Amino acid sequence: MPTPFTPSISQRLDRPWSTSGAEVARTLGTDRLVGLTTAEATARLHTAGPNDLPHEPPRRLLTSVLAQLRETMILVLLGAAALTAATGDLADCAVILIVIAVNTTVGVLQERRAVGAVAALRALTTPEATVVREGVARRITATGIVPGDLLRVVEGDVVAADARLLTTDALQVDEALLTGESQPSDRDADRRCAADAGPGDRVTMLHGGTLVVHGSGTAVVVATGTDTELGGIATLLHEHTAPVTPLQRRLARLGRMISVGAVAACAAVVALGLVRGEPWELMLVAGVSLAVAAIPESLPAVVALALAAATRRMAACGAIVRSLPAVEALGSVTVLAVDKTGTLTGGSTACAATWTPEDGEHPAPSGTAEGPERALLEAAALCNDAGPDAGGTEGALVRAATAGGIDVTALRRRNPRTSVVPFDSVRRCMRTVHAGPDGELEIVKGAPELLLDGHAEAADVVARWTEGGRRVLAVAAGPPGRLRLRGLVALADPVRPDAREAVRAARGAGIRTVMITGDHPGTANAIARETGVLEPDDLPVDPGSSLRAVYARTDPAGKLDIVAAWRDAGHIVAMTGDGVNDAPALRAADVGVAMGRRGTEVAKEAADVVLTDDSLGTIVAAVAEGRRVADNVRRFVRYGLSGGLAELLVMFLGPFLGMPLPLLPAQILWVNLVTHGLPGVAIGSEAAEPDILRRPPRPPREGILTRRTTLEIVVLAATITTCCLGVAVAASFAGWNWQTMLFTTLALAQLGVALTTRSDRTPFWRLSPATNPFLFLAVAASLVATLSALYLPGLSDLLGTTPLGASELAVSVGVAAVPAVVVEVAEVIRGRQHSGEPRLRG
Repeated sequence: MPTPFTPSISQRLDRPWSTSGAEVARTLGTDRLVGLTTAEATARLHTAGPNDLPHEPPRRLLTSVLAQLRETMILVLLGAAALTAATGDLADCAVILIVIAVNTTVGVLQERRAVGAVAALRALTTPEATVVREGVARRITATGIVPGDLLRVVEGDVVAADARLLTTDALQVDEALLTGESQPSDRDADRRCAADAGPGDRVTMLHGGTLVVHGSGTAVVVATGTDTELGGIATLLHEHTAPVTPLQRRLARLGRMISVGAVAACAAVVALGLVRGEPWELMLVAGVSLAVAAIPESLPAVVALALAAATRRMAACGAIVRSLPAVEALGSVTVLAVDKTGTLTGGSTACAATWTPEDGEHPAPSGTAEGPERALLEAAALCNDAGPDAGGTEGALVRAATAGGIDVTALRRRNPRTSVVPFDSVRRCMRTVHAGPDGELEIVKGAPELLLDGHAEAADVVARWTEGGRRVLAVAAGPPGRLRLRGLVALADPVRPDAREAVRAARGAGIRTVMITGDHPGTANAIARETGVLEPDDLPVDPGSSLRAVYARTDPAGKLDIVAAWRDAGHIVAMTGDGVNDAPALRAADVGVAMGRRGTEVAKEAADVVLTDDSLGTIVAAVAEGRRVADNVRRFVRYGLSGGLAELLVMFLGPFLGMPLPLLPAQILWVNLVTHGLPGVAIGSEAAEPDILRRPPRPPREGILTRRTTLEIVVLAATITTCCLGVAVAASFAGWNWQTMLFTTLALAQLGVALTTRSDRTPFWRLSPATNPFLFLAVAASLVATLSALYLPGLSDLLGTTPLGASELAVSVGVAAVPAVVVEVAEVIRGRQHSGEPRLRG
């Protein structure tokens, strides 16, 4: 009698791959010929649950929106919107609310990407499968499979659950989505398997979601749903959310600093005015206006527009951005963790070299092969079932023969096959017999150790090729019973043509490239050296270190650990991948990059960026865009905060110089509008510096307000304040309209500084206006708005300004140019110092 199924029995199936198939079937109470009864399968389905991955309903939309509105910068913006509404500045209030709506929408969409990732993963587990129940084979939906089901698989089937093989017939499976290995894996029910074997080495197992590419077999299901390897990946996806990007951290920190500083400074100005006896209503409105001016409410708009523009440029280069903050995060990346298969290599098997006893070694065929090499390629194409478009090992041999000038179809027609013994993992070879023009021809193709027959030179070639990470096949041919070694064929997943240059470019940008693969250490080490991940003097794979250049034989949890180790060491990590096994690490990395051409939907859904060309070089180009965004955000922060601080200082210090209220509330808001509006947004469109990929990334823990940036803000604000108050004092002594001149000088000084923000080291006059024409248009529009505030009837009355005479305007313009001149002189000095600094070299 079969043993009744209980959860405890399933729990006792520890490492079924190292236990005999008969013992596993016995433990699960499965008859190896009849399978389960329908009643037993129904009972087990009730006990074990459906063979499906769990999915949580997404958070309610309102809950997601409220969570986004609790972000620091959003709270600052809400405060700014309330203040602008209180002062009657409805236009500014509307702009701020639009920015809040855009940012909230982006955040909610990003949060819900996880739902798509798990949905794509669940789609892999919902094919139909063939099971034997009550001695009858039947097709059922994979969700109805239970532990103990007798599973039958044939070529083309997607495996429905994890199962221990009972019988195999030349069975091969493609496990690339789990292990990352491009080569199909042999499966054998009777082979011995170590208890600690990883998924790629469990030759006695089938794993859910993998594809049967050759042969057939029967197996007993040992795990369903979340207990499968695929289910484990789904669990990892649920447990690991995308980390906060460097830009998000820096903006949150900056938002807190701005909030505290602006409130404190405005309170001080209001208190000072009340002490002097100014009306409290006037000082309250002035304080609110000053707070609006001090908060760079354009910052989120600048960031959002800069990121959006960068995504358009990246899309044109082949990188589709699915999460806007990931653009800037790419610019901060210090470690690039790449998957070998499909990123550094092409992800397909190809002939890398040939060797014959007569002629020695030849590179991959490219042209008309002659003599012994041609005979070798012809034999490999005859002892072969693949067509011209087939993949895998067999397809690679056919393509090599075609590349060598051989018409494979005509060759097979001239040498019809009369018998065949297919390849299997026990014989480790394939044998065919053909009726050739010169009589019968027998061909054997398989493992070199079976066919070398003491050939020392061939053995040395096999050892060298194997050490270099190549798979080697030997081919022997001749009359039946009198076989002679025709030669060796080296197969490999070829390195992509642009991989080495991309690794070199990343190194030149200060980014360390590490390779992660499920492949064997020998193959991993060889590919790492060929692509430059490992330099000639570097040590090979070091299993004892958690931070190293090459990681081999890694599983999904292992990839997560690698990403976590580098992040814990203080690095910003970008992770590339294409398989289901990469999805958790893609989610956990600071930036997840999926391959668009050969990547699974699971990987794409979990990633922040999808490469349409699968090229590592595209990532490096995207890094440049990220750094460009970071530079422009920093420039705007320096510009916006220096202007806001100058306005605060003018209002705070003015009374000590005999100016009871240096600027009216409406004047403060107008200066803020014309200087922080269009010019601020235009600064976010500035072109990248020429050396953007020849300098190291910013330190991960460095904020937007570094010591140097803070010093620049203070010095620039002090310069603007000194110029403005100096003009006001001089105008007062001369009997001119000092308040209008102060207003004009403050606005024009900030517009002049806006033109100097284009580069940190190149003076304004050396830069072509064509690289950022929008900035010049924005400054021109703001200049017109400033002059309109002086000379346009109605507007000047609203703002409390009076038209300036030619002499008054000339003085204001001349003094307003001083801060811009100071910045330009500093840029010239900095540029000369920078020209002597050493550059990073690849």
